[in-house]
Amino acid sequence: MSVSPIVLFTYNRLNHVRKAIDALKRNDLARESDLFIYSDSFKDKIDEKKVTEVRAYIRRVSGFNSITLIERDSNFGLAANIIDGVTSVTGDYGKAIILEDDLVVSPCFLRFMNDALEYFTNENRVWHISGWNYPICSDGLGDVFLWRAMSCWGWATWYDRWCYFEKNANKLIDEFSPNDIHRFNLDGVENFWGQVIANQNGNIDTWAIFWYATIFKHSGLCLNPVQSYVDNVGFDGSGIHCGKGNPFKSDLSAKCETNFDIEICEDGLALERIKSFYRLQKKPLLKRMLNRFLSQIAAWRNG
Repeated sequence: MSVSPIVLFTYNRLNHVRKAIDALKRNDLARESDLFIYSDSFKDKIDEKKVTEVRAYIRRVSGFNSITLIERDSNFGLAANIIDGVTSVTGDYGKAIILEDDLVVSPCFLRFMNDALEYFTNENRVWHISGWNYPICSDGLGDVFLWRAMSCWGWATWYDRWCYFEKNANKLIDEFSPNDIHRFNLDGVENFWGQVIANQNGNIDTWAIFWYATIFKHSGLCLNPVQSYVDNVGFDGSGIHCGKGNPFKSDLSAKCETNFDIEICEDGLALERIKSFYRLQKKPLLKRMLNRFLSQIAAWRNG
């Protein structure tokens, strides 16, 4: 197996970077992996000191096969930094595992990602490997499943898929039919399309929704583990796009051997459970608690 390079994007959160790198180093493949750390430059004087502290730390990092630091001279912003970094590293290596600085991974994360990249390298219908999954029931599911949407919380891809990436909101709006938008929104359950509109309006500047759209346009599939290998610790108010509180949190998998032998099509059971997860998030807290209580009573009676 050819070990994939790791690409880590950082900005001004030293404590998060420490946790992310410490977790990576607990993976047995860390010492075989080439690590590329992209450090974006500060936006203003307030962030200058924090960015300087992050750079002082990452210059001392060890525990990997090689470490390459890319310190931006000017502020790229998260989207441009990631697009440029992923394009560069996948172009040189043919594939990459990508992380942001608020992601803490399982000790089996690198094994899972590398094995998945190897297993599906010639399966052109699989475009994206996710290291994270929604906290859904695993009953009836195997180790992994395929579906239409992508997660950017610890992911991987190949250059021959990523090279189709395009960030063009106006073009998407012209190309997507109402039926496309409905399917893009998980059959109307969640408003992912609103992120495309918000990018067009200049209200946000993101990249991940455009990678999802690229995969969707090419009828690609995304691989998810049933149990997550990644925990997003950025829901503490410190991130650009994360608030406080994390409804997406689940226990990290300690499973280092994975059965990837699945049918290359969207898993309907997994899709329906993810849809149910989104529906639940839209219910008032009291109603969610009541439904959970009633489910527990039903389970007790049926048991």
